[in-house]
Amino acid sequence: MSGIVVHLPQGSGGAAEGEQGGDAVTLRLGPGEVARFGRGSSTTPVELRLADEAVSRLAGEIRVTDDHWQLTNHSTTQSYLVENPEGAGEYLRVSPRRAGAPIPFEFSRVVLPTRRGTTVSFQVFAPDHVYLDPPGSGGSWASRTVTAYSLDETATYFLVLVALCEPWLRDQSPVAVPTTPQVVERLRGHATGGRLTARAVSSHIDYLADEKLRIVAPAAPEAGAGTGAGSADRRNGKRDAVVGLALRFAVVREEHLSLLPPRAEAGARGR
Repeated sequence: MSGIVVHLPQGSGGAAEGEQGGDAVTLRLGPGEVARFGRGSSTTPVELRLADEAVSRLAGEIRVTDDHWQLTNHSTTQSYLVENPEGAGEYLRVSPRRAGAPIPFEFSRVVLPTRRGTTVSFQVFAPDHVYLDPPGSGGSWASRTVTAYSLDETATYFLVLVALCEPWLRDQSPVAVPTTPQVVERLRGHATGGRLTARAVSSHIDYLADEKLRIVAPAAPEAGAGTGAGSADRRNGKRDAVVGLALRFAVVREEHLSLLPPRAEAGARGR
């Protein structure tokens, strides 16, 4: 396991009285590394600040091991939830003072209660779940082969990948990879993907490129180049690289198109 990605979306950490919602924070942790979360203070620094008076100064910590990650709850009174947003409502409850609870989900949302009728939360991506050869392959454990690109075909990030690859799989000879707004529109009406925002789609593309498919980042723009143009070029290059690799190695195939909602033009022709 190469590590995990912890993401606190903008505003998801709540806000102290009179403050605006906090900025987004993204952390990358390798095996053996720890990230602490809580309200924090000058004497209690935390990597993830959850600015709500119901959250302890040091509410808990995340620790990465070789093959999973663990959650420790430092609160003496509050339980925390770890939800599986990709599943059918599965969640774990981490009780007060529980140390090192192992978390099995590939994509998790850690949720803490507040006194405002809402919650504060952050996300954890554990990208390196690997799968063995199919049953019946035979051979000893040491001789078994793991999958080069370990993707969960039921996950939302895979749905985003299929939407990116769709024009090629339908042989539409596209001149460009679908943009983020086009992916959002394409998934509209899907049971889970229909709730995706442009920011969420961009996060899934980053996750695919950086963690699942391990795309080498494009070179930084030359000195003097516009920051906005350079950022757009890197984003476009990342989408192009994700689609190119997924198609070359048949990570996404024609049968995966059934995961997408029906196309609007197909419905119009039927009528």
